[in-house]
Amino acid sequence: MSLKALHIVFVTASVVLAAVVAFWGFSNYMTPEGTRTDLTYGIASVASGLALLVYGRYFLKKLKKISYL
Repeated sequence: MSLKALHIVFVTASVVLAAVVAFWGFSNYMTPEGTRTDLTYGIASVASGLALLVYGRYFLKKLKKISYL
């Protein structure tokens, strides 16, 4: 597995994980027991997911001439 393929796998998994944590944080915040910490987790996860998407796009542009194998 090449570095390019490995990055695609891990960046995709990380974006999915960030989306799940964001959903978890926001859904916990909406409950009556929700705290600011839950909201912070949700916002930080959304920001992390967006940063990972930007990084993934940058990485793919940088290595567009290298194969996936």
